[in-house]
Amino acid sequence: MNALNIALQQNQSQEIELSLPHDLKRKYSLNHTLAIQIAEQRQTIQNILDGHDHRLLVIAGPCSIHDEKSALEYAEKLKQIQSKISDQIFLVMRAYIEKPRTTVGWKGFLYDPNLDGSSNMQLGLEKSRQLYLQIIEMGLPIASEILSPMATAYFDDLLAWGAIGARTSESQIHREISSHMPFSIGFKNGTDGSIQIALDAIQSASHEHQFLAMSQKGTPCIMQSQGNPLAHLILRGANHGSNYDAESIQQIREQHQGHLPALVIDCSHGNSAKDPLKQPQVLQQIIAERQMTQVRGVMLESHLLDGQQKISCDMTYGQSVTDGCLGWDKTEQLLLNIAEQLSVQPLLRTA
Repeated sequence: MNALNIALQQNQSQEIELSLPHDLKRKYSLNHTLAIQIAEQRQTIQNILDGHDHRLLVIAGPCSIHDEKSALEYAEKLKQIQSKISDQIFLVMRAYIEKPRTTVGWKGFLYDPNLDGSSNMQLGLEKSRQLYLQIIEMGLPIASEILSPMATAYFDDLLAWGAIGARTSESQIHREISSHMPFSIGFKNGTDGSIQIALDAIQSASHEHQFLAMSQKGTPCIMQSQGNPLAHLILRGANHGSNYDAESIQQIREQHQGHLPALVIDCSHGNSAKDPLKQPQVLQQIIAERQMTQVRGVMLESHLLDGQQKISCDMTYGQSVTDGCLGWDKTEQLLLNIAEQLSVQPLLRTA
């Protein structure tokens, strides 16, 4: 065998077929009642972002879901507290099944649900859709990050809100996909703090596009999107510091001629200096300055227990395996405190 043939063999990649999107949706189907529920939740989120609903949008949940049991326990706790704070806060569960990696590492529940490197993506697709349906059946809206373009067709009927991360806001394909999604999508500023990246993405996503995509039958197709009028800005801080305070937001407004899309603040990442236990003080300041900043929503990385852990054979139940999270007890108290503060604040002006 010559060197060329050896090189070609070494470069061959393994292909494993997966269920087609419409087959998975048929197997784990969304009934009519739940479809109406999701549509109403999407409309509520839009109303909040547009300023027609005075409540604060709060997207809370694990950095990344890694097991169904703890995710469902968290969802149940979120559901219980929603009834206590619903006049002031609209809760959406952060249910991320994909984890972007700077280099290498565990890519999320969708890719490796067994957390053992087996990368059983068929199982990941099935378990993820099953889990989403269970959370939705509790009455909770769910949110996720749009990461793999191939994955969107499997879950686009279930999400109430979506995010495009700091590393993908500049990606053309993510902007095109966002222009096709039937729910509100937030674009994060760049890791270097660049707001223009996100603003350009919002403008792009709001317009119609024709782009290559995968159909529900798993075949290549030309997608004709109508544009997403629900795109908005997420401020997540930067490598060099935060951007959630009133002074920073005012500087951003001045740099961009005074007009910004609806604002959602990520209380984690650069805004908390990557310390999950600082998220409460970030949120407290956001609420104190909300009349000036007109912030419509916030994101919290929260799980059953504080902190994070490495994937191992002896893991702590309810603790994140990716970014550190705020534990539930602190999250619950924070949400109750915030709801009380919001109840005595004047209503925000309609945007």
